[in-house]
Amino acid sequence: MEGMTFWLLAVPAAMFVGISKGGLPMAGAIAVPILALQISPVTAAGLLLPVYIVSDMFGLWAYRKSFNARVLKIIAVSATLGIGIGWATAAWVDERWVTLIVGVIGLAFVANRLIQHRKVTEPQPARVGPGLFWGAISGFTSFVSHSGGPPYQVYTLPLKMPRAMFAGTSTIAFAYINAVKLIPYFFLGQINTESLKIAAILAIPATTAVFLGVWLVKVVSEQVYYGLIYTALFVLSLKLVWDGLLG
Repeated sequence: MEGMTFWLLAVPAAMFVGISKGGLPMAGAIAVPILALQISPVTAAGLLLPVYIVSDMFGLWAYRKSFNARVLKIIAVSATLGIGIGWATAAWVDERWVTLIVGVIGLAFVANRLIQHRKVTEPQPARVGPGLFWGAISGFTSFVSHSGGPPYQVYTLPLKMPRAMFAGTSTIAFAYINAVKLIPYFFLGQINTESLKIAAILAIPATTAVFLGVWLVKVVSEQVYYGLIYTALFVLSLKLVWDGLLG
């Protein structure tokens, strides 16, 4: 984890982490694939987790008044279960198949939304059953490959929360998920002294980018904001399917 090429990739990756914590959650999903161009995905995930957590602190402050408490309670319980399952099965899980499945879920969700676009749909209630299912999937896939966004959004996008509430709920939910992931990542050896030193440096551009994300959420319209979310989900899901099929 050294050399000019590494840093040219690591700094933008850290900035995408920060932007995601500022309220554009799908931006963070780009970070690990960028770093994986230079180092292994597992190493990249372990390196960036502390950067996520430092950025989370600023995101939590920015959205401390904008969140859906019911959704957070449901996600906290279910995601913890999903992370636990991921830790218990870490030695047997094939990351390639998990990546493929997450990508297919994302594409199917976007396709369904496009088909129903012309229909008048009311905001869905935050039901416990679906929340426990998708939250557990999100916790599991976040543990395996930092790709918890698509399952989480399958549950939360139909709720049609106001833009700031959606951004805040997403930021707080993944701040919690990342904090819980610290425990298994440490015991599995994915976080070490060397990675923490590099993460401390990358935290600087990441925290700066948090405020860029907050600004973007404020200036773009709600229609544009959700358009970006759906577009990013589609593009990311395509990439996940590609990675899952070709390894």
